[in-house]
Amino acid sequence: MNVRIEPTWKSRLSAEFEKPYFQQLTTFVRDEYSKYKIYPPGKDIFRAFDRCPAEKVKVVIIGQDPYHGPNQANGLCFSVNEGIQMPPSLINIFKEIRNDLGKEIPPSGSLDRWADQGVLLLNATLTVRANQAGSHQNKGWETFTDAAIRTLADENESLVFMLWGSYAQKKGEFIDSSRHYVLKSVHPSPLSANRGFFGSRHFSKTNAYLRSKGKKEIDW
Repeated sequence: MNVRIEPTWKSRLSAEFEKPYFQQLTTFVRDEYSKYKIYPPGKDIFRAFDRCPAEKVKVVIIGQDPYHGPNQANGLCFSVNEGIQMPPSLINIFKEIRNDLGKEIPPSGSLDRWADQGVLLLNATLTVRANQAGSHQNKGWETFTDAAIRTLADENESLVFMLWGSYAQKKGEFIDSSRHYVLKSVHPSPLSANRGFFGSRHFSKTNAYLRSKGKKEIDW
């Protein structure tokens, strides 16, 4: 199956594209886009990969579903496009960066600049039906994104994995913490951020680790 995705990812994940689950997933997704309003736009389904080639990944942040409100989802977890109001979890992420690193909250919720520096912003499920959270879960996306995380954990060295919330932590259970730096906290949503996301200092810890490995730190 010819999937339009960034070349370094295509070479790593080519075996997945030929598996029955992925072909069934493709049929499901095409059918959904033909019948319903689906987010993100079709061209942005693999944008997290397209914006951050496999060899350039330094940090992995795992989300769950794309945003399901109008004009929010853009293919990068937690990110919204320029001019779109920031969702509460993203505001809390920027608040923690401010408290951790002293950087003011930016006017835009676009995280493209993170992706361009080697931060893979990967949702576990890459599509969702408008206004129906979780509507595309358990259709095959999770198997595919597990494969992407596994190839990074196996083939890249000294990555940082930020696992926020129980869902992301479960998804990252197989990551070898002796080879990579695994950071865990509660999710940044308003329901849980005060129980350990605020004060976790994941951003300064990430940069300290990257420096220790001779890698350029992230300008958060």
